[in-house]
Amino acid sequence: MKIDIQDHMLVPKHEIMTEEEISEEFSDVDYDFKDLPKIKSYDPVVKAIGAEVGNVLRITRESQTAGVFVTYRIVED
Repeated sequence: MKIDIQDHMLVPKHEIMTEEEISEEFSDVDYDFKDLPKIKSYDPVVKAIGAEVGNVLRITRESQTAGVFVTYRIVED
């Protein structure tokens, strides 16, 4: 039996961003993507969504106290 890790209530939503989304999201900032926080290519969620090294992920966390919090990670080896 295989369990989808993304269905667990403590795992925030992870999405692979397209080049267009990255351009829109980061158009107003002078940001070097190598400075983004990293997430390993062998992370279970990275594997589950099919992300590859170099992909930028949007991670959306929902909290009763903080509301919705979005962060970004770049997949590395």
